Amino acid sequence: MESLNRMAIELVDEALDYAEELNIGGYDLDNEATVLDFGLEFEGGIEAGLLLTEIQTAGMATPSHHLGEIGDAPIPYVQLATDQPALSLLCSQKAGWELTTEDFEGLGSGPARALVAEEEEFRRVGYTDAFDLTALAVETERDPTAAAAAQVAELAEVEPSSVFLLAYPTASLVGSITNAARAAELATFRLSELGYDPLDIVSATGRAPVAPVAGDEQTAIARTNDAIAYGGTAHLTVREDADVFDDVPSTAAEDHGRPFGEVFDDLEWDFSEVPSDLFAPAKVTIDVVGGPTYVHGETDEELLVDSFDL
Repeated sequence: MESLNRMAIELVDEALDYAEELNIGGYDLDNEATVLDFGLEFEGGIEAGLLLTEIQTAGMATPSHHLGEIGDAPIPYVQLATDQPALSLLCSQKAGWELTTEDFEGLGSGPARALVAEEEEFRRVGYTDAFDLTALAVETERDPTAAAAAQVAELAEVEPSSVFLLAYPTASLVGSITNAARAAELATFRLSELGYDPLDIVSATGRAPVAPVAGDEQTAIARTNDAIAYGGTAHLTVREDADVFDDVPSTAAEDHGRPFGEVFDDLEWDFSEVPSDLFAPAKVTIDVVGGPTYVHGETDEELLVDSFDL
């Protein structure tokens, strides 16, 4: 299999080449690591969000953008499809790297995770990457620091000058776009967490509304999670039948029906305490090759109207 990081770096080069057109910016840190600003000081935009989604999935998934409706309001949606869900979604796109130093905090996703390969997903898939350049998308309110880049370099076993940090806040158009693109990933992850072999997932397609950009990070985090859990849909094609498919959508969670802002407030915004089964699309179709097709869950447009303040 081709290196996930090599494929992603080709897309990073594209982002650097077209930074002005994408409304993003790039600069070097003191240790020669490179930061691409996708929404902190620069505005970013729809195309920047779609390209960042491609980088997060190492170029092995296809994102697209179209206009739909919630209530009476036209709302954009993002759809993402892949025929390599285990690699592109679990081993790359998943937000599994808590990047924390004394002067920085952010949540990392992307192919840099595959150079470390310490998360359970990599054991399930049986994949570890090796490459001398790496990219990590970082959801954060702060400018990445040299210390943050040094931590990535150390864990990924590359030079700091080989690290590309792609930074954006949740409360940005890029944040809303990239989070809406996670419906397929979260369905795939949830099925894997239920004990299903991710290598038996043949393809995955997901779709979710793009949350209106909020004025603060907490509102943005709540809205983008509501977008998936109450407006996200996914279709998985799998090889083997199983008795866990009805537990994949967010409707199976005990706290389903409550907006994420309320859930987070009750838990004092301690994300580790949020039930993991809430992080899933609202409705899922699972198509067993040569077997039955299952449909579970339902969307909640009324909750999204309130969450999005439409």
